[in-house]
Amino acid sequence: MPDYRFYPLSPQYDADIARLIRSNLKACHLDIPGTAYFDEGLDHLSDFYAEPGRAYYALLDGGVVIGGIGMAEFDGFESCAELQKLYLDDSAKGHGLGYRMIAHIEECARQMGYESMYLETHTNLQAALHIYERSGYRAIPRPESVVHSTMNRFFFKDLK
Repeated sequence: MPDYRFYPLSPQYDADIARLIRSNLKACHLDIPGTAYFDEGLDHLSDFYAEPGRAYYALLDGGVVIGGIGMAEFDGFESCAELQKLYLDDSAKGHGLGYRMIAHIEECARQMGYESMYLETHTNLQAALHIYERSGYRAIPRPESVVHSTMNRFFFKDLK
């Protein structure tokens, strides 16, 4: 029986999360510049998410990292957090965990005082697009402040 639990990202989970992100992006042919695959701090995400206004959670099943999701302030909209780096191990897909992860990070954002969430993704990530749309995110035009130039789909959700 699965034992799914969220844990705040700490250095002990950094390597597993980085490996998870890279393997997911590679499987979708997004192991290219302009994606998280080449983010400078990917191997030490716990350092980035330790700053105020940010959070990242590793999802574990019986002590094994099977997913992760984060958020940080997004300057493109007032009182907005960006949903970041939602990834699941292939063994964990298809069990509704993506929805649980989104609900978890949205609640975290609300507790930090954010009133909305933004996210960017890519057309190649069809399962992610489906989850975001079913979770109430609506497509928006590309904001001027987009970091990953390769991303081509943008979404927004009011958290109030």
